[in-house]
Amino acid sequence: MAEFTPKFAPVVVLLFLGSVLLLGFSFLVLLYGTVRRSSLFLKLGGGTALTVGIGYFILLAGVSFASSEKVLPPGGRKYFCEIDCHLAYSVVDVQSAGAFGPEMQQITAQGKFEIVRVKTWFDEKTVSPKRGNGPLTPNRRRVLLVDEQGRRFPLSLEGQIALERNNGSTTPLTQALRPGESYTTDLIFDVPNDAERLRLLIIEDDPETHFVIGHENSLYHKKIYLGLEGIPGA
Repeated sequence: MAEFTPKFAPVVVLLFLGSVLLLGFSFLVLLYGTVRRSSLFLKLGGGTALTVGIGYFILLAGVSFASSEKVLPPGGRKYFCEIDCHLAYSVVDVQSAGAFGPEMQQITAQGKFEIVRVKTWFDEKTVSPKRGNGPLTPNRRRVLLVDEQGRRFPLSLEGQIALERNNGSTTPLTQALRPGESYTTDLIFDVPNDAERLRLLIIEDDPETHFVIGHENSLYHKKIYLGLEGIPGA
């Protein structure tokens, strides 16, 4: 099973860029009308800016309200869509522990540690023929564990340091890869003992994604989660 965010990436990105350009042009017309004290240019610039802004917001909010939350089962892939290529994320292993690290340097969780191994794959079947075999550096990612109550738990920095000290450095989620390549990343979270039905949320961490229609970061848009139940070790 696979889910994509945002869907129709080339279309929504072009729509976003086109709206930005129209708004920029409208403000230039407004500025010109202000300098020349021309009511015609003031009305033209203001009317265009208002129409584009309101129209885009209605479309953005409408698509978000129509979206639905999804939790992918074991083996499910969450795709982040670029213009001409896609990156897929899946959970391949989950381990729980109350403490972690060598005996003399062991750290104890406030609740329990959840160690999640994530696979990042550059799906070569989604690459545009014109793109070639050049490396792709993923955009910044934010990762959270979410329980059935909706509580969100960030990475444990202390646990991540101990994990890498014990197991060696893990591949960061921002590591570049070429079409067909993949790597795994170990992520550690400290969650309360009563946290149940945990699921992993991987989202983009770039501010402009909040204004892209259909992107899960946009206003009120539902999220796509990677379920942990049924994963080996969970």
